[in-house]
Amino acid sequence: MSYRLQGSLLEVCTCKVLCPCWVGEDPDFVDCKSAMAWNFQEGQIDGVDVKGLTIGLAVFIPGNVLDGNWRVTMFIDEKATDEQAEAIQAVYSGAKGGPVKELVQLVGEVTSVERAPILFKVNEGKGTLRIADVAYAELEPYRSATGEVTTLSNSIFSTVPGAPAYVGKASKFTLKSEPLNVDLDIEGFNSIQSDFLFEHTCDDA
Repeated sequence: MSYRLQGSLLEVCTCKVLCPCWVGEDPDFVDCKSAMAWNFQEGQIDGVDVKGLTIGLAVFIPGNVLDGNWRVTMFIDEKATDEQAEAIQAVYSGAKGGPVKELVQLVGEVTSVERAPILFKVNEGKGTLRIADVAYAELEPYRSATGEVTTLSNSIFSTVPGAPAYVGKASKFTLKSEPLNVDLDIEGFNSIQSDFLFEHTCDDA
């Protein structure tokens, strides 16, 4: 089993800036409601090419992020073939091991896995994410006095293990999910952007 996935992450949640989850603290408002997505600019999973595809999650985290018990709905890009969708789901279920398994082991329940249209755009640090009619977010990173994107590195928690996260704010965030009992329309809360490279090879022999 092996995979190599490289691309960009967009994430937004109901915590203030900076999101306390990334440094292992409790969420600002008891729980955390989030939408996140990984866009594969390059990628293969056991020889299956997944370049250009995206996986998104609607997420409810009941307390401290490291305590797990997340409830999620998984959305796989409607452009994926059945083979590609199965491969992506296998990685994000943890079945393929590696760094993605370390992340998704925090998930306690997957309410469903759905195919959906996903809009994922990143341009010079700005991001827009739309997952069907469930989630929409516009993200803008903080920048230094010289215009460089503000980054967070070496945090105890990360949805992009090993990569710096670009700290930002969502000028708009909506999340509407009956399975997660979430109906949000907020402005000015936490966002995270980053690049990632996930690699894993397992010799079954």
